[in-house]
Amino acid sequence: MGHLRVGLAQLNLRLGDLDGNAEMIRAAYDEAVGLGAQVVVFSELTVTGYPPEDLLLKPAFVKGAARVLGEIARHTGEVQAVVGFPEDSGQTGPVRLWNSAAMCSGGEVRGVFRKHLLPNYAVFDEQRYFLAGTAAGPLMQIDSVSVGVSVCEDLWGPPLTADAPAHDGGLPSAIGSAADTSPALAQVAMGAQLLVNLNGSPYRRGKQTDREAIARTRSSTLGVPVVYVNQVGGQDELIFDGSSFVTDAAGEVVCRLPAFAEQVAVCDVEVSNGGTPARPGRVTRTRDGAVNVLSSRLDPLAEVWQALVTATRDYVRKNGFSEVVIGLSGGIDSSAVAAIATDALGAEHTHGVSMPSRYSSDGSRSDAADLAANLGIDFRTMPIESAHAALGGMLTGAAPEPEPGSDDEAAAGLADQNIQSRIRGVALMALSNRFGWLVLTTGNKTETSVGYTTLYGDTAGAYAVISDVPKLLVYELCEWRNRQPGGERIPRACITKPPSAELRPDQRDDQSLPPYELLDPIVEAYVEGDLTVAEAVEVGAKHGASAELVERVTRLVDIAEYKRRQSPPGPRISAKSFGKDRRMPITNLFR
Repeated sequence: MGHLRVGLAQLNLRLGDLDGNAEMIRAAYDEAVGLGAQVVVFSELTVTGYPPEDLLLKPAFVKGAARVLGEIARHTGEVQAVVGFPEDSGQTGPVRLWNSAAMCSGGEVRGVFRKHLLPNYAVFDEQRYFLAGTAAGPLMQIDSVSVGVSVCEDLWGPPLTADAPAHDGGLPSAIGSAADTSPALAQVAMGAQLLVNLNGSPYRRGKQTDREAIARTRSSTLGVPVVYVNQVGGQDELIFDGSSFVTDAAGEVVCRLPAFAEQVAVCDVEVSNGGTPARPGRVTRTRDGAVNVLSSRLDPLAEVWQALVTATRDYVRKNGFSEVVIGLSGGIDSSAVAAIATDALGAEHTHGVSMPSRYSSDGSRSDAADLAANLGIDFRTMPIESAHAALGGMLTGAAPEPEPGSDDEAAAGLADQNIQSRIRGVALMALSNRFGWLVLTTGNKTETSVGYTTLYGDTAGAYAVISDVPKLLVYELCEWRNRQPGGERIPRACITKPPSAELRPDQRDDQSLPPYELLDPIVEAYVEGDLTVAEAVEVGAKHGASAELVERVTRLVDIAEYKRRQSPPGPRISAKSFGKDRRMPITNLFR
């Protein structure tokens, strides 16, 4: 037995910044080599960042990636670097690229592995861009150790999806079966003593458990260690948590890098039949010289919070902004978004605006002010009453007073509520134009699902921070944040008050929507579970919801599709978010 020192380069890449990424890759390579690495492993499509989407259709982009890969290769010495890049196959037709991993050393690209398994589900569209590789090799030789290289989905192997929770439970049991399509099997048969896997694996709740289960099963089944390297950072809707790790030949996780943080580390991996002379113990050495055997997993709420913080920080900064503004109502949703933004960007870069109307309670105004004071953020008040009155008067000629008790009166009331929300949206966008602040919207997944939002009102903005966070989880996250060091940040009243849009006298959410304890599981079943209405009725019955209620909720979900199509992107934390994950037709008669 011996040990191989493997460098894990968990980087926050900037998609499309080819030269900037190359600089980061070279610096990480030098750092890992300085820590004694014998090979340095990077993430999937390292050169470009992941996912490049239709940038891959631009010939100049692909040529630029090839140029940069050459520069990275020329930088390498005797220590090998494994770097992901899009490779032009030279074939004709709309799909002509390989998703490849280059093995670079001595100033050259010494070998290339081409990804076999191209995911085309959930947020992935790889068959739109890539051809499937067919060769399991070449194996990489490091001293006397043979190393198999693969890319992301190649490690999972069986024809089951890596991102659908209904399938994850059965995936490890399929490994090694007749259905197993992973090139890892052929690589071990060719003599690989270690497997390294480059990843662009987006975060969702519970994903790390599934990743480690797959790698542990691979290692214990094949009898070789697995090195799994993932990128970190936010990219539009996707969040990458890093969480790179190593499993030994028995399937034990012996190294894990922190979630949601850049890290370059060197891990001593025990390999059989070769390698450098054995040394006692397994260690991970980091840039500060510390010895870190295993980074702890975050608890579930901390994980989600850090995911949202990472996504918000990167969306703002990578798009050239530094400051954000949030409409503060004194409610739970805007409080959560303000706290996330403050953790992501700092209090000095976060602005809160209270925009009270004639219906805003004194408590909501004071709660918004207390929240801003607790967070230490800039706080401004901009009453909307004058604009509300002016717009109401402007509409009088075109829309005369309705008859009391008529359907027209109800429609007029709804129109008046939406006017208030749209005034607030206009006000926030005006501040954005004036000061260069990026507007963060505050709608949660439950309300977004059923259309309990105002198009061009509270949906107006650039990034929907909690649009994939169900309402009840918003409460849990706020309670978690208040338990962290530094004391309570979100006022207790913001958490305990009955939720209300405050767009008419004495309004409460439960006057228009079922209790969230019923609504959340119905929405989850219908949206994330892809159920029919009849199937959702069965799920709702288990939670005490009537068939009539479930049918009303699912109808609301269906008719709100046009609103969601026009709403800003938001970070994905579930197995099925709105956007890339769920592409439902707006005009749709299937129930």
